[in-house]
Amino acid sequence: MIYKLSLIFPAEERYSLTDQIRRSSRSIGAQIAESWGKRRFVRHFISKLTDGDAEQFETQHWVEIAHDCGYITIDQEKILLDKCITINHMLNSMINKADLFCK
Repeated sequence: MIYKLSLIFPAEERYSLTDQIRRSSRSIGAQIAESWGKRRFVRHFISKLTDGDAEQFETQHWVEIAHDCGYITIDQEKILLDKCITINHMLNSMINKADLFCK
């Protein structure tokens, strides 16, 4: 969804907002994948999930900036921020139950 919305951002945002929001949003899933690869070690697993959550917060920031700049509507912002909050809750649940994943 972020990729599709970012296609309408102005060309002058290509190397700033567009690049940043795409990178942070894509990095969330990459960090989760890396955490799964490190699930033999609880601390590594939690560390990578924490990195994913940090990327989620960065994505929230860029979504807010995109709205502030008038590139996305308030409704689009709300949908994206709600998705970020859902991801945050899921990641925190995984962190709090890391032992279940790291057997």
